[in-house]
Amino acid sequence: MKEIQPVLLAGVAFIFLYFVVWMKKRLLDIVILFLMICCAVVFIVWPDLTTVIAKKVGVGRGADLIFYVSILIFWFVILKLYTRIRRLEQLFTGIIREDALKNAQDNSEKSK
Repeated sequence: MKEIQPVLLAGVAFIFLYFVVWMKKRLLDIVILFLMICCAVVFIVWPDLTTVIAKKVGVGRGADLIFYVSILIFWFVILKLYTRIRRLEQLFTGIIREDALKNAQDNSEKSK
């Protein structure tokens, strides 16, 4: 085992445990995370496997394949976060509008 592999495995294990505790009941997210962690462990323990897979799919090196897949995952996460933020903005806007209307009605009743 190379020197970097235990460090990478410890990092992957920490990330997995942190998100499992944080996500608790989100089964789909935990399953996806588990699959990603399994892939990370396999590629850390057998780094030449990435090159074999890369050659089969038409990419020159395993590092390039990992980079391309990471970009796709990055964009997925960014879009998922964007939609969540938009949903929260709409929720906050609705709550603020309801509160404003309620305050306006309360103020108009007090002024009578």
